[in-house]
Amino acid sequence: MSDRICIASGGKIQVSLSAVDLMSCCWPRCGYGCWGGTPLLAWQYWVSDGIVTGSNYTVKQGCRPYPFPPCEHFSNNKHYPDCPPVFHFTPDCDRKCQGNYSKTYNEDRYYGLSAYNVSNNTRAIQTELYINGPLEIGFKVFEDFTHYSTGIYFHRSGEFYGLHAVKLIGWGEDNGVPYWTLANSWNTDWGENGFFRILRGKDECGIESLAVVAGLPDLKRNIF
Repeated sequence: MSDRICIASGGKIQVSLSAVDLMSCCWPRCGYGCWGGTPLLAWQYWVSDGIVTGSNYTVKQGCRPYPFPPCEHFSNNKHYPDCPPVFHFTPDCDRKCQGNYSKTYNEDRYYGLSAYNVSNNTRAIQTELYINGPLEIGFKVFEDFTHYSTGIYFHRSGEFYGLHAVKLIGWGEDNGVPYWTLANSWNTDWGENGFFRILRGKDECGIESLAVVAGLPDLKRNIF
């Protein structure tokens, strides 16, 4: 959403929307807070209710910055403490900005104009990405994915862990093998500096069929 605001505005609006605002205030409409949710419903919430600005835990900028410190998901580098064995409790939907912020909660909301599913074929996904920017993608996570370090991933072994949503940012080929490039949320010491590549065009782990979701920002409603 933040990327698409920047792209649609020609770089004039560069903000980071608050993950905790969406996670806490769209519960239970979008899903289960820290326990996960439905991508399309989250984008629809952006259209109907708007989302305020935020930042990661260490920066603490914007209206509602992320409240949880970084933790180590599946990397062996141990830059951070291990993540807790159970999920954090979902924070309350606190519709106010942190004390030193210059805007009120309602003044800081950014809205979407539309939210939609993207057709589940490679060309449609590429076209949407090229024209409007990054998309949200859902796929199946297996044990071997957690051990990914580099290269083009495809499932080889291990049990099914669950579903996961990530950000699609590009595509390419490596020695003739087509791939998607995606941003994960497991810190920069996992994978390829926090990113990974996965086989493109074969619906690997449901990457092209489970959930391919996007939306457009409402620049007229966001007055600056």
